[in-house]
Amino acid sequence: MTDHALLSTDESSPKIAIIGGGLTGLLTATLLECASNQTHGLSSTPQITIFEKSRSVGRLATRYRTDSDTGKNWQWAFGAQFFTAKTTGFQQFIAPWLDTGLLQPWCANVVELTPANDHGQAPDIQSKEQWDTVHARYISTPKMTSWGRELAVGLKHTNIMFKTRVAPLDEHTTHSNDKKTQLFNETGESLGWFDWVICTAPNGQAVELMADSGFNQQDNITQPQMQACYTLMLGWDNTQELPETLNYQAAAQWDVAYLNNTVLDRIFIEHHKPGHDELLPSITIHARNDWSEAHVDDDLETVKAALLMAAQRALNWNDDRAPSQTDCHRWRYAATIIDTDTKELGILVDEIRQWIVSGDWCARGNIESCYQVAQQTVEAIYKTR
Repeated sequence: MTDHALLSTDESSPKIAIIGGGLTGLLTATLLECASNQTHGLSSTPQITIFEKSRSVGRLATRYRTDSDTGKNWQWAFGAQFFTAKTTGFQQFIAPWLDTGLLQPWCANVVELTPANDHGQAPDIQSKEQWDTVHARYISTPKMTSWGRELAVGLKHTNIMFKTRVAPLDEHTTHSNDKKTQLFNETGESLGWFDWVICTAPNGQAVELMADSGFNQQDNITQPQMQACYTLMLGWDNTQELPETLNYQAAAQWDVAYLNNTVLDRIFIEHHKPGHDELLPSITIHARNDWSEAHVDDDLETVKAALLMAAQRALNWNDDRAPSQTDCHRWRYAATIIDTDTKELGILVDEIRQWIVSGDWCARGNIESCYQVAQQTVEAIYKTR
């Protein structure tokens, strides 16, 4: 739905604010709407408002450029490249989009790649695994943003306010007798009163939003540790200009590479993905999270130059086969550090104020986690009704 969605004005309907239009926010709204249709669910249809600071939803980010001569696109999924569905509930949830083909399994050929070194040794590529449909990795087509947009379109009782930045919450904005919260935007204008406020921002941003609010779980927000990630995006004008490590006419074809002995982590070949056959050659490269975190405040052009040098060693191009398109993006909060000995945090609930802090970082930090914390949020709201 858009800024102009028509919502019920029934005063008995619970009013729910969701801060953040990423997948956690969209899935939370979707599951809340579904739950309101169940006999055991909410007593009336909730009026949900999602406040998203950017111009779009989903955060499964896609960037593309169009070649003026051919009209074809380069395209890079510069956020999440794919996702898995390991639990029965999530498998059942995504089934309708698998049926339509919007979501598809990516049966990639995966290799391990050791870049060229200073002694003249060429990149070494060794087979690692073949992804299959049994333990599938899924992508959204034609773009990784497509699923998030489809989720937004499917919302019937949710208003999405784009380019709206919610101001940090203040404990004095809550009425203790009726548990309602008034939200404001960054210029001080009221965004309305809400029975529930759900913050789905990354934990670094959630800390700032809740810092002076009196949120009774504030200390727990910083418990999961987040790391940054730089993404390098490369494009070539045609397959004939690809370096030999990418040109399958000269080398065995591969789709994904795990890298050794470099600041780079993984390489993804976009034009090999299902439904991406018409793309110009497009390569997305993620830097290692630890390296990205160490350089998170560096000048972006300096980082881009370092990553390009590392990519050239990995893919072994000369001046004649250098990419014609280059771009770099910094994700300040990209990966949740998972300690196998520590229990997942789960969503943080202040039942007195009826505030919830949520996000994939409350679980495993992946897309399935977005669904799991959305489920937890719905259950927490039911519990108090």
